[in-house]
Amino acid sequence: MRIGVSGPHGTGKTTLVGELCAQLPGHVPADEPYVLLEEAGYDVGFPPSLEDYRAQLRQSLRMLSSSGASVVFDRTPVDFLAYLAAQGADLEDEADPAALRSAVGRLDLLVITPVTAETERVLPRAEMPQLRQAVNDTLLDLVYRDPLHAWAGVPVTELNGPLDQRPAAVLAALPWHARRQAGSPGAP
Repeated sequence: MRIGVSGPHGTGKTTLVGELCAQLPGHVPADEPYVLLEEAGYDVGFPPSLEDYRAQLRQSLRMLSSSGASVVFDRTPVDFLAYLAAQGADLEDEADPAALRSAVGRLDLLVITPVTAETERVLPRAEMPQLRQAVNDTLLDLVYRDPLHAWAGVPVTELNGPLDQRPAAVLAALPWHARRQAGSPGAP
């Protein structure tokens, strides 16, 4: 299974990725694109510039296109499109829909971790709260409207419930996992 976890900063994505990998045998986490860029010598600014988000988008596309079958991705190209759009960039100028379809279409599930009352109450206060909220709203709009027609066939699970129930909600959204839990034949 290839699972992509998307959401604005400070919504528990990295924690969820770790929890999912702990419960999905053989699955490994894929670091956020900025981590890999920094390891390669790219200096992501703070706050990131539009060019920084473009670099992360390109890195995310490469990761989705070249990673193995049992990976849980900490961020997807959808995240970086949301950050770009929330800051006024025109998505049609920023992304190649065919490249997006090819990369995002390889996901078995796209998980969205939006800003919720519980994330605000339980998780540490996020930096750049206005940007975070703008990205949240933009990301949700992008995911469900799919203006670039890039992820229409990818199942989406939006996690609005309690943080401690997120891993179970994601596992329940995975068809093979539900079959395995029910003891159905054909489950891997």
